[in-house]
Amino acid sequence: MIRPFSIETRSRVEFVKITHAVQQILADSEVQEGLCQIFVPHTTAGITINEGADPDVAADMVKELNQIVPFADGYLHAEGNSAAHIKASLMGSSVDVFIQEGQLLLGTWQAVFFCEFDGPRTRRVVVRVSG
Repeated sequence: MIRPFSIETRSRVEFVKITHAVQQILADSEVQEGLCQIFVPHTTAGITINEGADPDVAADMVKELNQIVPFADGYLHAEGNSAAHIKASLMGSSVDVFIQEGQLLLGTWQAVFFCEFDGPRTRRVVVRVSG
């Protein structure tokens, strides 16, 4: 089963926790054991799994990514969003999560985050559940 959903981002760079939305798609699929693939079909956005309990972790990640890859650094790309492309490549465009007993098999503190690097925008996430 493949199911897309949309996200409205509010900032130029932000991490949006999407674990609940993915888990709802998984619940609708009724798959008990298998694999959940989460894909972001954008070149200026990414996806990651990291700590979801403390929002300061995501804030720290945004801060450090902005320092590592500044918005203006003499980039050649005419659209002016090269930093977003670089950050998206660093984070990656997909993650895989095992499914066990109908749940995403994440660690206690883990959450799935959509990573916006060129917002605000309306974005798509595609979830594939296979059992």
